[in-house]
Amino acid sequence: MTIAVAIEAGSKRTFASALDWPGWARSGKTEEAALEALAAYAGRYAEVARVAGLPFAEAGPGALRIVERVRGSASTDFGVPGEVLKADRAPLERDQAARQAALVKAAWKVLDRVLARAPAELRKGPRGGGRDRDAIDEHVRGAEVIYARKLGLRMPMPPAAPGIASRNSARSAILEALDAVSLGQAVVPKGWPGRYAARRIAWHALDHAWEIEDRIPTA
Repeated sequence: MTIAVAIEAGSKRTFASALDWPGWARSGKTEEAALEALAAYAGRYAEVARVAGLPFAEAGPGALRIVERVRGSASTDFGVPGEVLKADRAPLERDQAARQAALVKAAWKVLDRVLARAPAELRKGPRGGGRDRDAIDEHVRGAEVIYARKLGLRMPMPPAAPGIASRNSARSAILEALDAVSLGQAVVPKGWPGRYAARRIAWHALDHAWEIEDRIPTA
């Protein structure tokens, strides 16, 4: 299949994001490196599509088609796909909005499954850095509170234990808000249009899910 990709190029880092697959975004020092990383993660993103109940054919670099380029910012160089694209402001049909919400929900499920099987202490990086499991979970939950505000929501910090009612309720409110902004306009000043919100929220969940997987001790 052909994958529509947007390139967000900062001065030090570039992101490649699959526009129709929220959360499938990777970075590299160059555009070529970012595209290679995106293609390399197709197999891992396939799990998200599977959880969402959507068909997904893994695609190599040759299937990636760049449809938009945007200048990045300090956020890009820091490691966040932080720029709203023209494509993010395109209206969504009802079935497109439902598909987008399904993929965001699936990204959360993938993260929760990884958290459930990961040990509390993760393998450290080469310089001894990196958060452990519970600290990553807390970081993601805190980010969800901030992201919710970009959709016009005010909600308390979701609780730590995956699957409990109040945590699911908070995420359900975000999914409902994503549907409400499907026309491509933010609902609050300095807020996010729905497509960008979905991309950012799913990316953050998956980026940390995959980080945890890569840092689970092997022995």
